[in-house]
Amino acid sequence: MTAMDEQEQRRRRLAAWRGSHRVLARRSTDGTVAEGLAALAAAVGGGSGVGGGSEAGIGSASSTGAGSGFVHDPDDAVDVYGGGVVADLERRVAGLLGTEAAAFFPTGTMAQQVALRCWAGRTGNATVALHPLAHPELHEEGSLGAVSGLRTVHLTSAARMPSAEEVRDHPEPFGTLMLELPLRDAGFVLPTWDELEAVVAAARERDAVVHLDGARLWECGPHFGRGLQEIAALADSVYVSFYKSLDGLSGAVLAGPEVLVEEARVWRHRYGGQLFQQYPAALSALIGLDRELPRLPSYVAHAKVVAGAMAEGFAAAGVPWFRVHPEPPHTHQFQVWLPYDAEVLDEASLRQAEETGVTLFRRWGAGAAGAAGLPPGVSVTEVTVAGAGLEWSAEDVREAVGVFVGLLK
Repeated sequence: MTAMDEQEQRRRRLAAWRGSHRVLARRSTDGTVAEGLAALAAAVGGGSGVGGGSEAGIGSASSTGAGSGFVHDPDDAVDVYGGGVVADLERRVAGLLGTEAAAFFPTGTMAQQVALRCWAGRTGNATVALHPLAHPELHEEGSLGAVSGLRTVHLTSAARMPSAEEVRDHPEPFGTLMLELPLRDAGFVLPTWDELEAVVAAARERDAVVHLDGARLWECGPHFGRGLQEIAALADSVYVSFYKSLDGLSGAVLAGPEVLVEEARVWRHRYGGQLFQQYPAALSALIGLDRELPRLPSYVAHAKVVAGAMAEGFAAAGVPWFRVHPEPPHTHQFQVWLPYDAEVLDEASLRQAEETGVTLFRRWGAGAAGAAGLPPGVSVTEVTVAGAGLEWSAEDVREAVGVFVGLLK
């Protein structure tokens, strides 16, 4: 497919998703620049909050601040190399996670690289133990070694977090254990709370520090039956993202002991992350903390309803083989596997949106190599259930699955 063809497909997808009257999640990336700017202005009392993007994020009419006040003082000066709304966000996240300090980064990739580099210097060991499906291994072009001189080792190849035994029995020392919660490319999977505690304890026995890749940590509480502070307290440091579960524009925070965070601020500058002004991203993060964070438990609960109904729908439609993974979901996101080419599934998904106004699935692909035992010839999609998805009943899901399968025949 040429670049022009891909651009046309992108326009087609956006038109179909924006035109759908029923979706499982609306995203700010589906909106326009004008809608996003209007919602940001509304959050600080300067606009009408024209809708069109996410249910409660920067592109939505619900971002007007009505009933809960503005997310930040509209008369505050803009940030300059930090301060202002950026410092406000850092304090807010440190309080939510129960850490001494927090530093805002333009990307989670940078935040995590800096954290692991700082821990390597403090432990005297540049080896990081992490999962082969973890974000730095799959999506960062070998950054840990190329940029920071770190070395990675894998404790397991199974599509799950390593066990305490695997941590304890690894044959060589490592300075940091990085745990991605949830493990996205394995299907947004989480361990049990007891398993997580045991893994952390095993790392401590080896004198290793523990860092949480918590890009999606916000929605892990219901599965563990624990609050954010109790989860974060297991680790020595944690990174959280704002543009995923909270639908912010961009940005992340690294949280932990004050001495680590202050060192991380130095490395942030060295990495080119000390941006002149970041108030749009920081404001959108505050909006997400105010509007989306309290709703995440309801999304997680309803994702279980949606996933179960999807499985019932595929079975009723006579699909010879499929998988909803994990079932039930551990968070408000999960995978669906089907034995068709991704192009065929993409076209059926688009046609359903265009012809019926219902977006059930978005993009399909081959999935990460080795992810959850994905067989050859099988395509995978990620399903997110957010505010708009709460309107779907189980029967709505089953009916939509039946229509989708009909478009494959």
